[in-house]
Parts: sequence; C-alpha cells; structure tokens
Amino acid sequence: MTASDASVQDVLEFLRCPTPDIWFAQAAERIPTLLIDHANCEKKAAGTALSLMYRYVDRQELLQRLSRLAREELSHFEQVHREMMARDVPYRHLSPSRYASALRKMVSTAEPDRLVDTLLVGAIVEARSCERFLGLVEVLDGPLAHFYERLLLSEARHFKAYLTLAEHYSSEPVAPRLEPLLEREAFLSRAPDQEFRFHSGPLAESRTAAAR
Repeated sequence: MTASDASVQDVLEFLRCPTPDIWFAQAAERIPTLLIDHANCEKKAAGTALSLMYRYVDRQELLQRLSRLAREELSHFEQVHREMMARDVPYRHLSPSRYASALRKMVSTAEPDRLVDTLLVGAIVEARSCERFLGLVEVLDGPLAHFYERLLLSEARHFKAYLTLAEHYSSEPVAPRLEPLLEREAFLSRAPDQEFRFHSGPLAESRTAAAR
C-alpha cells in the first residue's frame, strides 16, 4: 500500500499541503506520545460517527455508512492499544491539539449547512490521518511501520465515506464550503505547535530542543 494506490492518491490530491518532514522526524522520536494520541484520535473518531448517528436518525445513508465506520474506528483503537501494551506504553491523559477544535469552529450552526460542514471536517481529518500514516511507514522501522501500512486504506475509505455523504446531503456543490476548511487545515498542519500530537503541526523549535 503506497502513494500509488488510487484511493491513497485521491487523499494526497485532496489535501492542500503535505505534512512537513520535520513532523515525521519528531514523531519517530516520540513513539509513546504518538501512540497515545493516536489511540485518543480513534476513540474520538468513533464518537463523532456515533454522535452523528444519534443526531440525524432520519438520514438512512448516513446511518448505514457511519455505523460501519464507527465499528472500524473502535477496532483501530483496540489495535493501537495493543501496540501500546506490547511496548509497555502506559495510557495516560494528553491535552488535545488545537487541530480539531479549530476546524469545528468553522462549522455552521444552522442546518443543513451544519451537517454538511461536519461531514466535510470528518473527510479532512481522515484524509490527514491517511497521509500521516503513509509518511510514518517511511520513517518508522519494523512492526510499527507495518502497523501503519495496514491502516492506510481504511483511512482512505473513511475519507471517501465522509466526502460522499457531504456531497449527498448538500443541495449545492460542496467546493465553496470545503475550500476555506482545507486552507485552515493546511495552516494547522504546517504551523509550529507547542505540543506534539498526531494532528499537530511540527513541535516548535524551542520545545524540540527542551525535549532533547
């Protein structure tokens, strides 16, 4: 599973920028934090899907697609947690990154735009996860690289599921709503961050030096 796979290539073309190389270098030096926050992300992804299912009980296509997605996200959480246990990484609380909350602030509060925006944010988050899995395969060694390689295509499917649902429930082309979200996401993925997280930007240089 590489960038040449059609579904993964769709993800790379969707995003407005790649993750900076320095983020991957920092990830390779912070495996415990990477795994813990990845586990948190999988739980949150399952929770988001379930929340949408509770909120929009009359949307049959949404219920079917997100039910399957939620089950797969919980399976991914279990797999990440097993990787943590195999490496004696204790599960602990981590503060969330600014990434998801910053994107959610751009979601409309009025329907039907609220649903469409939420689905577009879901597509963006899944796309960035897929892109970072691909990069982690290149910088990590051995079993952990294979682990992230196994998750690649499922993240690409999740991206497509959210994007398809957004297009399905929107009464007009989604591009005008999607573009500002993608621009904001590109900024969040590249701008220096104060804490390293799975969806953070690169750790600021002063914090990188302190960590070493």
